[in-house]
Amino acid sequence: MKQSRIQDCNVVEIPKVHDERGSLAVIEKAIIPFKIQRVYYLYDVPSDSYRGGHAHKTQESVIIALSGSFTVIIDDGKERKKILLNKPNQGLLLPTGIWREIENFSSGSVCLVLASTEFEEADYIRDFDVFKSSKG
Repeated sequence: MKQSRIQDCNVVEIPKVHDERGSLAVIEKAIIPFKIQRVYYLYDVPSDSYRGGHAHKTQESVIIALSGSFTVIIDDGKERKKILLNKPNQGLLLPTGIWREIENFSSGSVCLVLASTEFEEADYIRDFDVFKSSKG
């Protein structure tokens, strides 16, 4: 697994066009540094619920708050950081080897995830102690 650090995670700006009819955001390959193999989204998540709680061995991701807001907690095994996502034209880029947890969902929030791989259970590390030990 890649030894990614918190500094490797960053918020990417998604270009938008706005006029009197509203806003349009466009995600193209120049914005996302990987080929998108899977798209999924979380919705109707109770505000006191927690999602995520895992890291990936090979998958890279971009997490976007399409509607509402939520907090993404990222951890590289040494450092932990909280990032509020609340704009549909911003996404949090997560490289491989970063633990993520998502909490504090606002009412009506929608969390979109763009992933570099199709679902494969073997790619997930779901135990934080195993994750920490894998980071050396």
